[in-house]
Amino acid sequence: MMRETLIKKRYEKQLTQKEVAEALNISTIYVRKIEKGDRTPGRDVLFKFEKLYDTPIRELFPELF
Repeated sequence: MMRETLIKKRYEKQLTQKEVAEALNISTIYVRKIEKGDRTPGRDVLFKFEKLYDTPIRELFPELF
């Protein structure tokens, strides 16, 4: 299940997956897997996404709540 909101926010900020990975201090492959829904990030990474995109976690990852 693709995480459309997460991908949309990345496009809005005009960031590549590599740039997101660098900003969050995680691998590009991990970003790709998170966006595709193949992986669920840990709590720390969830908060990093929230801060980077200035969007509540519940909106970025609604399936978790």
